[in-house]
Amino acid sequence: MQKPTVGRIVHYVSRGSADGRYVPQCRAAIVTEVDADDRFVGLAVFNPTGLFFRPLSEGGCQHIEQKFGVVDGGTWHWPEREES
Repeated sequence: MQKPTVGRIVHYVSRGSADGRYVPQCRAAIVTEVDADDRFVGLAVFNPTGLFFRPLSEGGCQHIEQKFGVVDGGTWHWPEREES
């Protein structure tokens, strides 16, 4: 697994809404800080309506490997690569 580093672009998965009106979606994000164990990162997330910040001081975001395109909301993963 790649180690997260400050400045890398990743995907943050939004949580969606409790009523299901808004489903979880991938959003572009930049790593702003990394914990000592490389398990959690702080992120600056780019949403269509504005920026969202999730610093380590508020719990950060955990890395979750994608399995069959399904990823839990509130987590991050490396962007998918398209085969050329």
